[in-house]
Amino acid sequence: MRELTAVPVPNLRWLETDRSVLGEQFFVMDRVDGVVPTDLPPYALTGWVAEGTPEQRQRLQDTSVRVLSDLHAIENAAERFAFLQPHRTEASSLRQHVIDTRRYYDWTSSDGMRSPLIERSFEWLDANWPKHEGPTVLSWGDSRIGNMMYRDFAPVAVLDWEMARSRPPEVDLAWMAFMHFFFESMLAKHGLSGLPDLLKPADMSTTYAKLSGYEPRDLDWYLTYNAIRYAIVMFRIGRRQLLFGEMEMPDDLDDMTGIRDELEALLAGTSPLTIGPEQALGPGLR
Repeated sequence: MRELTAVPVPNLRWLETDRSVLGEQFFVMDRVDGVVPTDLPPYALTGWVAEGTPEQRQRLQDTSVRVLSDLHAIENAAERFAFLQPHRTEASSLRQHVIDTRRYYDWTSSDGMRSPLIERSFEWLDANWPKHEGPTVLSWGDSRIGNMMYRDFAPVAVLDWEMARSRPPEVDLAWMAFMHFFFESMLAKHGLSGLPDLLKPADMSTTYAKLSGYEPRDLDWYLTYNAIRYAIVMFRIGRRQLLFGEMEMPDDLDDMTGIRDELEALLAGTSPLTIGPEQALGPGLR
């Protein structure tokens, strides 16, 4: 990233492949000073993001979207980073990513304990497949502001790359928007207000188009897809909690997705996250 883009990643100093030193391979990077939007307590409720001015939060949003624009500008990403696609087939990058997501879900539920909601969600993906798949770019994968360090409300370090793959740019853009919506939804369930005007999909799409020259499309589909991805992760976590006795078996397995209500609303087109067909084609086509 440091060689190919302006994305602020910490400088890599050394790689140690001798496992006898710490028991595993490791690398050493420069220390970066900055602050991170917290998950607990949610940054939308308290802390430096919530306490910032509207202008400061707009700066955070715009500079965070710029990270995605800069990252996605790498040329020939699919070929350059082919090693990130271990199960690569002749399918498009988007289709391959959904195939891999389904493979992960099948692995988490290989003992037969499955979520009807997630199963129905995969059917929804196929029935509503985007008419215009975006270009293939290097996708960060876990593109949420909680994976960045900031100084003066601008990113100084971009972290957590283990979900990087080749995908359309809308995957990263929608993941950033969805993860903020997740925190907003959790706060609302407790009668708390957060930062509903931050990281709105339509606003982010407009900024991304201005920075990159590419107009994101079908964002409602990508927002729903990312909700499905998150539901699978939470379903896996729930399975581990059952295994270690940290929770009891729920009456309905769909409750283990963690976002049942939110995902069902997205599938039905009634979610407040949905931006509608007029904006789903991109800001220049409203």
